[in-house]
Amino acid sequence: MRNLVLVAHISLDGFVAGVKGELDGFDAGEENLQFVCNLTEEADAALFGRVSYELMNGHWPTAKERPNASKGEIAYSNWYNSAMKIVVSKTMGKANLNNTSVISENIPNEIREIKEQKGKNILIFGSPSVSQLLMQHDLIDTYWIFVNPTIFGQGIPLFTGSAKRIELKLGATKQFANGELAMNYIVDRQ
Repeated sequence: MRNLVLVAHISLDGFVAGVKGELDGFDAGEENLQFVCNLTEEADAALFGRVSYELMNGHWPTAKERPNASKGEIAYSNWYNSAMKIVVSKTMGKANLNNTSVISENIPNEIREIKEQKGKNILIFGSPSVSQLLMQHDLIDTYWIFVNPTIFGQGIPLFTGSAKRIELKLGATKQFANGELAMNYIVDRQ
């Protein structure tokens, strides 16, 4: 079975973005991007909510073509273009999407079916509402939480009140030069 891996950047107080979706304070550098590129080597699919997909798809398909694209930007752009994109959305159309499928109904069951298919890991990028739904249904296997050295005070939370407790084991940590701290937690289903 494929693993579903949440990759999320949060503020110290647990928000993935400010109230209006702004990402001020999340200043990832090349070191951070190279680290995420290492995670993509073990994955062949990406899962998004519609907003996160539109944000990523507006930048990464052509990022490698920019004149000053870094090694990490080129590597991530190449991975993004080759990876299967899965978008959870009730409003997004399904026409003219390159290497992308849209799930709009029976989301937990559809994700279970995708996890049972052959392939590498599936990375969830941001997408707090989708992540919260998948947490409630015990579908996320691993968490990579990148805590940024900023406090938003308010915004869009990654974690909200859940009726379910999830036990985790620390797998790894990584501190970056920009003050960001990555923590890897593996779901303990014993």
